[in-house]
Amino acid sequence: MRLEEIHIYHTNDLHSHFEHWPRIRSFLQERKKLHDSTGEEVLLFDIGDHIDRWHPLTDASRGKHNTALLNEIGYNAVTIGNNEGITLSYEDLDTLYNEREFDVIVANLFTAEQIRPNWVDPYRIYPLKNGMRVAVIGLTAYFSYFYQLLGWELSEPMEELKKQLDLVKEHANMIVLLSHLGISEDEWIAEHFPEIDVILGAHTHHVLHEGKEINGVMLGAAGKYGMFVGHMAITIDSEKLQVVKKSAELYDSNKLPYAENEKEAELAWYEEGRTLLNINVAKVDERYRSKQALARLLCQTLKSWCEVDSAFLNEGLILHDFTNANVTEFDLLTTCPHPINPSVVELSGVEYQEVIRLALDDKWENMLIKGFGFRGTLMGKMIFEGVKWKRTELGLQILVNNEPIKRDGQYRVAIPDMFTFGQLFPEIRKAEHKTFFFPEFMRDLLRWKLQNLS
Repeated sequence: MRLEEIHIYHTNDLHSHFEHWPRIRSFLQERKKLHDSTGEEVLLFDIGDHIDRWHPLTDASRGKHNTALLNEIGYNAVTIGNNEGITLSYEDLDTLYNEREFDVIVANLFTAEQIRPNWVDPYRIYPLKNGMRVAVIGLTAYFSYFYQLLGWELSEPMEELKKQLDLVKEHANMIVLLSHLGISEDEWIAEHFPEIDVILGAHTHHVLHEGKEINGVMLGAAGKYGMFVGHMAITIDSEKLQVVKKSAELYDSNKLPYAENEKEAELAWYEEGRTLLNINVAKVDERYRSKQALARLLCQTLKSWCEVDSAFLNEGLILHDFTNANVTEFDLLTTCPHPINPSVVELSGVEYQEVIRLALDDKWENMLIKGFGFRGTLMGKMIFEGVKWKRTELGLQILVNNEPIKRDGQYRVAIPDMFTFGQLFPEIRKAEHKTFFFPEFMRDLLRWKLQNLS
């Protein structure tokens, strides 16, 4: 038996947090040189959500800067996450990888005509020098409705995985899955598809310091924001071309060797984005420069833009005041950086009354919140348009569109789509009828309103 090692390095969910990237870049380039010098095989993958449009250079380049960063290191392949898939317009995603020097592997992504984009492969087989053939399949999170709004179609990931495994398993000695599905799905796949050797995970930002072996399948994941770099060492019998052993580890990016001019590089990327976004979009007088005034204006715009009788949102969507009369794209981005879309939910009077009661709770103003597309810190108090209320001895009296709320009435309410996720507002999460507007972000509505102020 002659044993050799294949080294797989992986990153995921960077979300355009470039503060660690210079170290990651230097580390991976050095590791590739090291393994090449000893004749060992190296494969390098990113598992999606590398981009996030909160960063000015990612926003200005619509993610193409991120593609250039991946090119620099020499990644073999990437899959896409929901930040690539549903925070970019159809055209922006369709051109995101025009200058790539790596494979894009997403088995479950199609155009509306059920055709795979020409920049996508469902799988790739990588032949190694020792004769080993490594099949790599990619899957992205099943947000099918949101993809449809943008002109894409997704197939169901597990059904697609079955199809691709049937195609590759007779032609490969080892199978790797790039999974932007989340830890629960990865564990389920490991239980049901033991023919897969390695699952490299993402999406739920989970951290597996030494991997996790389930049913003979090794799972790896490296958290978020570039805090870790993942490494799997796969020992093979190079005579039988069989996997003998798998081990996994994570490298803490804070403990990686210092990269020359790393802080300067991080600052330069930010400043380059700021310069590209230094485009005047509106001139605003003092009435509309404070956080509070902008939040109120955004709520008014949300109501009118969605053509409903009432709307509400959290003041924390606006992060700071405008400091100048001339508002630029950079000002808009930094004031309202969230990849959050407008949406409309249909509620009964009883449900809406309960939502309003919850929204009036003082807890929101100083509540720390993460996720749901929110890129701020504090939720902030709730602001309503088209709703009035007062507390009386008989309880909370509510008017919607200047009429008492009717328990058996039906109400279409405009909200940020973040309210439809999780447990923020149970009645909204459970509502059957929701409408989402893509690709507009909340800041796009704010831009439109500022440009049309009389």
